Amino acid sequence: MPNIIPGSTMTDRSDTARAWADVDLGALQSNARTIAAVCGSRLLPMVKANGYGLGAVEVTQALESLDPWGYGVASVDEGIGLRAAGVRRPILVFSPLDPVHLELYLTHELRPTVCDPGALGGWCASTVRPFHIEIDTGMSRTGVRWDDRAALAAIRDRVAAAPGWEGVFTHFHSAETDPASLSQQWERFHAVLAAMPRRPGLVHAANSAAALRGHAYAADLVRPGIFLYGGAAGERLPEQVVSLRARVIGVRRLAAGDTVSYGATWRAERPTTIATLAIGYADGLLRADLGTPGSPARPPRRIQLGDRTVPLVGRVTMDMCMIVVDDGAVAVGDIATIYGGLVSLDDQAKAAGTISYELLTALGPRVPRRYRRG
Repeated sequence: MPNIIPGSTMTDRSDTARAWADVDLGALQSNARTIAAVCGSRLLPMVKANGYGLGAVEVTQALESLDPWGYGVASVDEGIGLRAAGVRRPILVFSPLDPVHLELYLTHELRPTVCDPGALGGWCASTVRPFHIEIDTGMSRTGVRWDDRAALAAIRDRVAAAPGWEGVFTHFHSAETDPASLSQQWERFHAVLAAMPRRPGLVHAANSAAALRGHAYAADLVRPGIFLYGGAAGERLPEQVVSLRARVIGVRRLAAGDTVSYGATWRAERPTTIATLAIGYADGLLRADLGTPGSPARPPRRIQLGDRTVPLVGRVTMDMCMIVVDDGAVAVGDIATIYGGLVSLDDQAKAAGTISYELLTALGPRVPRRYRRG
């Protein structure tokens, strides 16, 4: 059972003897309300990858109060898991429909994403239940390409008499960084829609960043993801949802010239105090070496300890990492915050040379998620 924390004091050492994640479901709800208010459209929250690492069941339970249309997952198994947890709203599986799994879709009332005429024919021959079609307008990942005339003609012929055609969508590839690409993909998408025999009830395209641009790309549904979980989407900053924490499990004094961790990649220039934290790459703190020569410089990796931040030094190991603590007191049992405090999720991701999505979904299964309700 997940640990539900009713207040803000978190001192249960059975869950916090090592490393853990404090998840503020009230902040998640607030981020969802922000998106809904800005775009004016109904939400189809993405809860794939176990709710971006935070717990898909707990996330969907928290989002129920916002009356979303349904939830988005990546796989049939994820959808089945939500159904087993009591989720009754529509669940749209965003991976392309594989006819091998058709019975599972029907048994668990999952909506498929159709990406080719063959899969569409197989679905329509088996059932009249709802389905969505994906149009590839430039992502070049899945979906019917906007310029594939033969495939689009076959799709048009089939959906003209398909009562289950509920939705159509596309996926923006650079909503955070390139407004021109948004416009281009939107135009391609609507050109395909205009050629269809009818408009389905649900048209959707906007991820977090596009939804936060307002009504322009909101359509009938928006599909927020990273912003819900505390990751920045474009210029707007969300409320912090998750704080990853770890205990200090060792303190030692090094002489000048002593090295730290595997490969001896860091060496003390002067007498230095090092603290060891009970968290490593098996928990979600990426190893993240400095990168290749000539690559853009990354900001230093820093960890919050008390009311200040201190540098992370040496290579992160599977279960532990080390920090320099020359600037203040430290003791075994002290709590460090990896992100979600003075160091934000996005700042920690940038320092590791990655993105907030990867840090969240890298959270290991042995890290307890401790939930605080809004």
